[in-house]
Amino acid sequence: MQRLEDDWGEVYHWPGIVMLKLELMSRGRREWAFWAIVTGVNKSDRKPGELVFTGLGWSYNGKPAKRRTRAVYSTPTTPAMRLRFQHHECATKVAYLRTIQDRSRRNSGIRLLKKDGRAAGQDLESLFLFADKNNLTFIGGSTRTVGAAGGWVQGGGHGILTNTYGLGSDRVLQFKVVTPDGRSRVANACQNQDLFWALRGGGGGTFGVVLEATSQVVPNPVGTVSLRWQLVPTPANIQAMFKIFVENSVRWSQEGWGGFLYPTTSLLANPRLNRTAAEASLKPLTDFLRGVPDGAGGSAGSGAQVQWSQYDSFLPLLSAIVTGSATTKPRNFAMSSRLIPQTAFSNATSLLAAMLQSYQTAGGSVAYYMTTPFSYQVPNTEQGKTSVTPAWRGAVWHAIASSSWGYDAGPDVAKQAYVRVNSAMNPLRAITPNSGAYHNEADVYEPNTSQSFWGSNYPALYAIKQKYDPDKLLDCWHCVGWQGKSTPIASCYF
Repeated sequence: MQRLEDDWGEVYHWPGIVMLKLELMSRGRREWAFWAIVTGVNKSDRKPGELVFTGLGWSYNGKPAKRRTRAVYSTPTTPAMRLRFQHHECATKVAYLRTIQDRSRRNSGIRLLKKDGRAAGQDLESLFLFADKNNLTFIGGSTRTVGAAGGWVQGGGHGILTNTYGLGSDRVLQFKVVTPDGRSRVANACQNQDLFWALRGGGGGTFGVVLEATSQVVPNPVGTVSLRWQLVPTPANIQAMFKIFVENSVRWSQEGWGGFLYPTTSLLANPRLNRTAAEASLKPLTDFLRGVPDGAGGSAGSGAQVQWSQYDSFLPLLSAIVTGSATTKPRNFAMSSRLIPQTAFSNATSLLAAMLQSYQTAGGSVAYYMTTPFSYQVPNTEQGKTSVTPAWRGAVWHAIASSSWGYDAGPDVAKQAYVRVNSAMNPLRAITPNSGAYHNEADVYEPNTSQSFWGSNYPALYAIKQKYDPDKLLDCWHCVGWQGKSTPIASCYF
């Protein structure tokens, strides 16, 4: 049995996934983790779409949910501390790296963390805590329980610091992966470059089972200055605030701002500007907020609350973004999205009208995330090549419409929610015909998905899919090379 490497951390229960042959538990645990994955692949008997590999289960569009399939799960583990990382088969060292091991976790799973990185079942919060403890910054999203090496990074991966430091797929240095032919491979800028490129934006659950991912961190704490505000969402207030967003967001992105623009509670943060420069940058917004009424006869300024903050590292900023404990139960949630390019801001009237129409159709449940890599300088090297849609690079906003429904609601109510978010995004689609959408947070009814999710990269991604998975063993809704609505996975969708 080929082993992926020789330094798997020792844990009490390997690998935290479905154990397909218990009689082989006598194998060395280093071999067992890899063997279980390979057996999972081989035991599928090459039936397309019959096998599902998933990390921590986060999915807005139900990709891990397939009827009559085998499911293989990974769970968190943190390997032993190690300094310096070098690409396999690369001549030069790329940044120093560590891994850590947490032996207190008895039911650990597939290895996942490196100081400039992670392992396949590790969640973002664990990486944030580890990085903070070591005076580093891991660039991730704002939802603590999302898996760091799964669909998040393989699909792109955005967060509040993306504007300055890039997408998750920009920062990944190496993957260790089992491809559908049962072979273990190391993919980086020096070997299996096509697979490396595909895994950096082509989407999770498509090209293989990632056992380990290694990503670059910022080698110091990243301090930020931030503005948080709450607004009473009267029609007049919403229109005025959206107008300010349209008139200023391109400049804000150029100046380093990232954040989340909602109709009510919003937050912007900047790792580049000091407090004085930040206040000057956001003056059009704060002037409006200081004078906005509450719509119920209150005085000027009664319709908003404003709070400036400064943070020395990422963790306290994360706490400001996400308050309360992590979600412990699944949510019934539909969403659609669109990447809004800089060119759309040249016609402010058209963009504002589309935003207001989207807001009304979605019943107010819209957001404009300034979490795009607009100001990030992509390296002109092999390491700089990713397969995310080119629309990410010129986008100022990642626009989202959402809808939810109760646990006791019937399927008709659920379908109405999906139809609603689809309709809510149509005005923004109409004014951005050459843009696209982020497939991790996309409409399940997204039109022309290959162009929308990957643009000009799709033909190459499809060719790589054919190379590594010619039998179409891995399949999911609207993924690269998906088998269409006639396959069993489509039965889970309305």
